Amino acid sequence: MRLRYIVNDVEEAVAFYVSNLGFEIKQQFGPAIAILTHGDLTLLVSGPKASASKPMLDGTIPSPGGGWNRFVMTFDDLESVVTKLKANGVKFRNDILDGVGGKQVICEDPSGNVIELNQPPS
Repeated sequence: MRLRYIVNDVEEAVAFYVSNLGFEIKQQFGPAIAILTHGDLTLLVSGPKASASKPMLDGTIPSPGGGWNRFVMTFDDLESVVTKLKANGVKFRNDILDGVGGKQVICEDPSGNVIELNQPPS
């Protein structure tokens, strides 16, 4: 399972998860994002410089807590998945972004909980 947490400071978050909870660093992309693992769990910690922290269509800026924590589902062809979901009336908070972790977009479930859809870089 992959989860993403928006954090104020990636270095601080990495230090916390590694030293306190036994996570291991899989990859780190400077101050923008780090990918940590603990058993079957992959935790992406994304700071203010990460594509996951860019403003949404309505100008809202993702921040720690505040309902931005989400699980991540990975697809081989994100654009076709988004097209299908839009045709089904699924609400999206942003357009597809292309960043260090590949392509990503955020949709909402019927209750407004966020789900990140991701296509890894090729």
